[in-house]
Amino acid sequence: MISLTQSTTPVIGQVAWVLGKIMNGLFLALDSIGIANIGLAIILFTIVVKLLMLPLTVKQQKYTKLTNVMNPEIQAVQKKYKGKKDQESVMKMNEEQKKVYEKYGTSPTGGCLQIFIQMPILFALYQIIQNIPAYVPQLKSLFTNILGTSSNPGIMSSPDFAEKMATITKGDISTPDHVIDIMTKFSSSQWDTVRDLFPTYADKIATNVDKINHMNNFLGVNMSQNPGLVIGVSLLIPILAGLSQWMSVKLQQNPAMANNDDNPAAASMKMMTTVMPLMSAVFAISLPAGLGLYWIAQAVVQIILQLIINRHIDRIGIDSIIQANVDKKNKKREKKGLPQKVISNNANTYTKNVEKYTSKNADKIESLKKIKEENSNKVKDIISTSQKNKTGSPSSLAEKAGMVSKYNDKNKK
Repeated sequence: MISLTQSTTPVIGQVAWVLGKIMNGLFLALDSIGIANIGLAIILFTIVVKLLMLPLTVKQQKYTKLTNVMNPEIQAVQKKYKGKKDQESVMKMNEEQKKVYEKYGTSPTGGCLQIFIQMPILFALYQIIQNIPAYVPQLKSLFTNILGTSSNPGIMSSPDFAEKMATITKGDISTPDHVIDIMTKFSSSQWDTVRDLFPTYADKIATNVDKINHMNNFLGVNMSQNPGLVIGVSLLIPILAGLSQWMSVKLQQNPAMANNDDNPAAASMKMMTTVMPLMSAVFAISLPAGLGLYWIAQAVVQIILQLIINRHIDRIGIDSIIQANVDKKNKKREKKGLPQKVISNNANTYTKNVEKYTSKNADKIESLKKIKEENSNKVKDIISTSQKNKTGSPSSLAEKAGMVSKYNDKNKK
């Protein structure tokens, strides 16, 4: 049965349950060697999850490398049709862009699948880090000891429990799970208040709170508390969160794109390089330090993996990746009974039709221009001959010129 403090969101809840088992397994492994520490468990948990997601990360990085190679060609096509909004031009531009993607064996949505798969995993990770007691029974049991059970009374056994707790929090305290959600983020002063409100259980509260704080303490920072803006070791969490995120995003940035001010994607990348680290730092100030530690660990592991993956891609060469993509596409086409040559012909059908249509119009326009030029030359010849021979009346000359003009107008239609 899924606890109320665990995520019940479809897909995310199920993913969180699986990842929660990994988190609990790591914590138990640390406890078995005498290091039952939430901060260290978060770091190991981040490393394990990033390694499990490594195949997706590699695919995403390969697509990013391909995008960097394709971008100049895509931008050249866009520049070619810049300012042309008619349907024919738009269709031709889309067709030419499609050909570029086909050449590299990919598509505009080539990197979307990896993102869609990673999204529920990322949301599930946040759920776990924010509600660790829900996924680590050993930590949750300490809160349960304080609240009490039918066989082991605690503060919830007090008849005035609800009234007293209402002086500390406005949150939902109807069930033990909801109370644990609230108590997870209690500060030292709030725990002192709880001891004062329930003196009968003061020793039990103190004993279990000491164990909770010991598990949550990582390098002098309580993983369950918000760092805030208080000068101290805890302030390093938001600072390092912002700095590590900036380094991670900067490493992913394409240098060629970064220097291209005309490219909208470059502007977006520059904004992301600035905004994302700032957001991470701000959130890390107001959210539990454990989440900030996760962001730091995630960014550091991402940087290391990205350097290794980039080196691997550079070693095998971008041409090998392109060839592998094309071969994969061809195999899919063969399964559908469409050999590569047929697919290529189908892809060219629209372009040929457009070119044929454009060619016919161009020939017609060129023919009309030629006729007009010939007629203009005839008028000039008539006038020139008349002036040289000084024959023919003005009226006959005008009549001839008029006839030629009518002939010219007729051929324009």
